[in-house]
Amino acid sequence: MEPLLILRIALVGILVTIINSLLKQSGRDELAFLTSLTGLIVVLLWLLPYITDLFLTIQQLFNIV
Repeated sequence: MEPLLILRIALVGILVTIINSLLKQSGRDELAFLTSLTGLIVVLLWLLPYITDLFLTIQQLFNIV
């Protein structure tokens, strides 16, 4: 895994936390939830190629057809 990817994930986590706390303090809990959900989806999309590679490696390891 690339160190740049880890830093990008950490940056998204920090930004989502800051935005989430600001929105909750202003009484916009729905937008805070949507912000957290969007951050999660973005990170999962970044990790999707690595997850696919992991499953392909496990499949090759156990010779599952």
